[in-house]
Amino acid sequence: MIKKTKEREKAIKLRKQGLSYREILAIIPVSKSSLSLWLRSVNLTKRQKQRLTDKKLAAAKKGGEIIREKRILSTKRIKERAEKQIKKISNRELWLIGIMLYWAEGNKQKEHKVSESVRLGNSNPRIIEIFLIWLFEVIKISQNDISFRICLHETAKNRLPEIEKYWSKITGFPIEDFRKVKINWKKHKINTKRKNTGKDYQGLLEVRVKRSTDLNREIDGWIGGIYKHCRVVQR
Repeated sequence: MIKKTKEREKAIKLRKQGLSYREILAIIPVSKSSLSLWLRSVNLTKRQKQRLTDKKLAAAKKGGEIIREKRILSTKRIKERAEKQIKKISNRELWLIGIMLYWAEGNKQKEHKVSESVRLGNSNPRIIEIFLIWLFEVIKISQNDISFRICLHETAKNRLPEIEKYWSKITGFPIEDFRKVKINWKKHKINTKRKNTGKDYQGLLEVRVKRSTDLNREIDGWIGGIYKHCRVVQR
């Protein structure tokens, strides 16, 4: 009984010093219910309450950082494992990849407008790089038959030389080619929720193939063939 009394007095003293329940329990090995009963009448100063609040916020922040680090590490491991599952890609596989990429992102033939050239636009540099590899290595398009158009918001006018240099590096085409590129200026209000703003914003690059109406029709046929042989239930 004397021991309990001493523990209670010590707990109250520690609480008045502004220690949290967890900190007190680390010093005095009692149940949390007993501690709560002992300390229910102890009033803390405004400064002591602020200290406890700050500790809770710091603990929450540290916990969040630990979770974030674990998520980053887990994501890295998953991506590395998945990347290893992809082996050397054959020309036929690259051909199919390019067709699917064009199906998703390219300029399609339409019933009311069947004379459409091959065009693909995207802001993702990897997509642009893969599309150009597909055109050069699989479709055997000459670099002389490639042209570009940059779609850019007018708020980025002062960054145009930097953006031209960026797309020149991505495509491997000389910077002079991009200084002659037609710019499609966007004037609508930028969605403030977008993350690729400021220095991260490079606009959208459209890759165009000259005299490619028949190639676009051929791509449309390839797309039809893929659809036909993907075990899709015909309706």
